[in-house]
Amino acid sequence: MRPQPSSTRSKLQQFTDRASDLAVSAMGMIGIHYKYGGNNPENGLDCSGLVRYVFKDAWGVNVPRTAAELSRSGEKIDKQDLKPGDLVFYNTLRRSFSHVGIYLGDNKFIHAPSTGGKVRIESMDLAYWKSRFNGARRINDPEPGSDNHQ
Repeated sequence: MRPQPSSTRSKLQQFTDRASDLAVSAMGMIGIHYKYGGNNPENGLDCSGLVRYVFKDAWGVNVPRTAAELSRSGEKIDKQDLKPGDLVFYNTLRRSFSHVGIYLGDNKFIHAPSTGGKVRIESMDLAYWKSRFNGARRINDPEPGSDNHQ
């Protein structure tokens, strides 16, 4: 018989499970076509529309609509502290925080790239993304069952 997990271990496992929910929901969007301003899989998604849809689907939480607004949400985290479900930001339009994706682990993130593209997984190690990285944020997950829906 295994010992009962401590309260801290339970909270960590709960966080891990909830972060996994985000990643699984996001991966279900692979192949959805990009649409500027798009906010649902039926009509297409842009980068922040993908993030907003996934957080609503996985956690039932409303997050801000634009990458710039998302860049001010949650808590700032260092690149080396990234965990699945964290948001990663890039300067792709010659302005900070103009693009956002969801970190999946193993230096990979999922995003809705640009016109003509589809939701896909990319490596943060590619020179294009490395040179445009702006930072990362962790959206604080409300406790399951709480009514903290922003």
